[in-house]
Amino acid sequence: MFVEAVGGWLTNSLALLADAGHMLTDVAALSLTLAAIWFAARPANAKKTFGYYRLEILAAFVNGIALVLISLWVIYEAYERFYQPPEVKGLQLTMIAVGGLIINLIAAYLLHGGRHHDLNMRGAWLHVVGDALGSVTAIIAGGLIIAFGWFWADAVCSVLISFIIIFGAWRLIRESVNVLLEGTPAHINLKAVEEAIRQTEAVEDVHDLHVWTITSGMEALSVHIVHAEKAPQAELLQNVREKLHDRFGIDHLTIQLETLESERIDAHPCFSGANCFDSAQKINFNAETQKLLKRK
Repeated sequence: MFVEAVGGWLTNSLALLADAGHMLTDVAALSLTLAAIWFAARPANAKKTFGYYRLEILAAFVNGIALVLISLWVIYEAYERFYQPPEVKGLQLTMIAVGGLIINLIAAYLLHGGRHHDLNMRGAWLHVVGDALGSVTAIIAGGLIIAFGWFWADAVCSVLISFIIIFGAWRLIRESVNVLLEGTPAHINLKAVEEAIRQTEAVEDVHDLHVWTITSGMEALSVHIVHAEKAPQAELLQNVREKLHDRFGIDHLTIQLETLESERIDAHPCFSGANCFDSAQKINFNAETQKLLKRK
């Protein structure tokens, strides 16, 4: 970052200055990523029953916003320079950009393994890849300046890399917001989950089905299952759990088993213990019945 900042100032290159500015946000973003990973490892407690897993998603969201903001700044600076491009020292620009590319490729390789299963890691990886692409465009700009004297290439390449970064950042923001809003994970078909449960032996109905993401790679599910009156609940519960794990990779489950009889009681207008009418006849529950219903 320091080398590119000094080099961008000495060579008058926006591409290098933009890449240095991008790396400055990376210092903060990668620090935030590391802090979120460390903090998320803290155990759950009475006030945070899910622990601190969501901090990783918040870090991914902040990283995405930072990527967009720095890219917009680069586009603005490139617009200012395009019509009156300043002289840029192409050879020095190219040499510094090559060094930056080597460093960024090493960092991208180190972060590559965890990016598929962790939004926070993907945010960090996108920052580094964005820097690597910035170095590539700076090299291209330097080559065009050396070969043809096209100083405007510096600004054009800066805009190009900014749009590439914004595209990746938008996906990161969209996915992290979906997690924060407890939306259904993109890789899980809610209808398919419901059908899989319904096709389990002894299951008669399914309702209140919810699937959401706690943090990257950790999906949760809650559902009410209405089953046959004499169905063995332990066996049914085990079958549903195994099916959801094998087909959808969901392990964090909350399943409420119900019978049709209990469903009818829950739906009855007298369930609250108040007076009600049934076939035009008023039914008054005695105190003991009301206590039982309230406890139910």
